Amino acid sequence: MKKILVIEDTLSIRASTLEILQEEGFEAIAAENGKQGIQMAQTYQPDMILCDVMMPEMDGYGVLERLRRNPQTATIPFIFLTARTAKADIRQGMELGADDYLTKPYSREELVGAIASRFAKQAMLQSQSEQQLKELRNSIALSLPHELRTPLHGILGLAEVLMDDYARIPRTEIFEIAQGIHQSADRLYRLIQNFLLYAELEMTLQDPQRLAAYHGSETHYPQVLIANSATKIATRVERSGDLRLDLKNLPVRFSDIHLKKVIEELVDNAFKFSQPGTLVSLSSNITDTTLQLKITDQGRGMTAQQIAQLGAYMQFDRHFYEQQGAGLGLAIAKRLVELHGGRLEIRSIPERQTTVLVELQRIIEPT
Repeated sequence: MKKILVIEDTLSIRASTLEILQEEGFEAIAAENGKQGIQMAQTYQPDMILCDVMMPEMDGYGVLERLRRNPQTATIPFIFLTARTAKADIRQGMELGADDYLTKPYSREELVGAIASRFAKQAMLQSQSEQQLKELRNSIALSLPHELRTPLHGILGLAEVLMDDYARIPRTEIFEIAQGIHQSADRLYRLIQNFLLYAELEMTLQDPQRLAAYHGSETHYPQVLIANSATKIATRVERSGDLRLDLKNLPVRFSDIHLKKVIEELVDNAFKFSQPGTLVSLSSNITDTTLQLKITDQGRGMTAQQIAQLGAYMQFDRHFYEQQGAGLGLAIAKRLVELHGGRLEIRSIPERQTTVLVELQRIIEPT
């Protein structure tokens, strides 16, 4: 039985609403003011909240704001009950995270219809989330064995050569074989880390407490972090001369470790899919609300269809180009940016250029 909390200070409206809900088969509980409503929401964890806007002590906007800040109540469907129908009032509630408005006086049909609509939408979102997780599991099941097998075969093959012929192999060749084992092991390690990270990020979407932690993280010197990460990648692929940096500093709402991961994946892709001797540039720009980062390479690019289909474990034109990895880099970077409240956009001209635009939310200091 679905449980619905009614927060309403007018006794007659509260009583009639409870009666309708009970007759419709819901478990209905009530609070006569905003503070009591918050306490009951935290205690009883209802499946939906119906809340008056105009109340003494704490109005409906204050109730909604408090509930949305608490991970335990942040995702409960919330419908305002109000006599105020001005667009500004409705917009204020929607910006705080309200799901719907019911204008007083409302009929039984309007009340039941609004509740049914919210529950139907919630069920649809839940179904979509479950489908996404199912697709993720299927993708891992199909992709993981092949992607892990390749570097593992490299490690086993080179190790077998050492064990069989170690007494006859020159020291210089032993060093080269050891390098090959290390490279394959490093590739295997990064593959496993990316698979685990992407799975964790998908689960985070369903966890309000984890989401709140992402939104609360900060990086105060992104310029240094971005420059160091990009330079490290350029050095590793022996293309330091191809890297161009024009970066500004601005504190952003993004964790250090995740921003480093985003830069590593995007810059690694820029070098991987462009030829030595062509430029990979990183520049940034400051707006009133964001730090805008632009990463551009002169590589093979992507079509509009490929950009639209971008997702985890997706690699394009693999039969034409040799690619290492599971194609997770862009998907991980995009998800990390979105989880921190930012935006990632790809603009590309096939066979000429790709630009990745990343908007990071800046920290606005109180005045």
